[in-house]
Amino acid sequence: MDTLCETVSPSKWHRKPKSNRASNSVLLDDWRTTRRRQYGAHMTLPRLTLYDFPAKTGLEGWNSFSPFVLEVARGLRLAGVPYEHEYVNMLKLKELNPTGQLPVVAFGDEKVADSTRILKRIEALKPGSLTRSLDVRATAEAWLWEEFADTALYPYVLATRWADDRGWPVPRKHFFGGLPPVVRSVIGAAVRRGTIKKLVERDFLRGGLEACYARMAIVLDDLEARAPEDGFWLGSSATVADVGLFGQLHALRIPLVEHAAAEVAKRKRLSTYLDRVDAATRG
Repeated sequence: MDTLCETVSPSKWHRKPKSNRASNSVLLDDWRTTRRRQYGAHMTLPRLTLYDFPAKTGLEGWNSFSPFVLEVARGLRLAGVPYEHEYVNMLKLKELNPTGQLPVVAFGDEKVADSTRILKRIEALKPGSLTRSLDVRATAEAWLWEEFADTALYPYVLATRWADDRGWPVPRKHFFGGLPPVVRSVIGAAVRRGTIKKLVERDFLRGGLEACYARMAIVLDDLEARAPEDGFWLGSSATVADVGLFGQLHALRIPLVEHAAAEVAKRKRLSTYLDRVDAATRG
């Protein structure tokens, strides 16, 4: 006798089919269990508040002038973490961060400054939310791209806004516009000189603005050649690499700084990629 065959007694042929109530009950219990776990996970998340500069862009898709705030906001949305966005009184900034820098994110009572540290904290809060299914090597590469964006791209954002006379009216209006005219002129000019000085010290402006823009063009061309035709920087899912690159490049293409936005727009493949990241991280 074939042991793989089942002998079925004739009496089984005439039994009525069992009710679906039992199986439906099991499915309902499974659904309730899943929902309880999801609710429990949500309830364990601390209250998050993202602190930003008081200047607002007034543009949809650019909820901050700061590329680092853009980066963190998109990281929070990619991770599916609810948060509040607050604009800080600059006189109280050092109460949040002694260095006077933003963004700062409050994870409950814990305040974390620096965009990379904030993103690391989000990843620790929800493991895999910013790295998805990347293996160890790809995860390391994702964080390296995030660091590249912060250190290699941010100076170009500053140069296009603070060193270029075409871009200077934007920070002058939005960052200092609320000050009395005399104070606005003095403080604005001093901050601008300080920003340019730092860009010179970092070699981005040592050869002048024209040389800086030539260097920026090379970097943008390389990113254009590297940009994926579909999907995201390291695969089919958006990760911290995309969030980091997006924060700086999306800030660079803000419509208020037309000459910088035009440079990014020339790179069609890169621009299409940024649009995909935008769609994936808007929330």
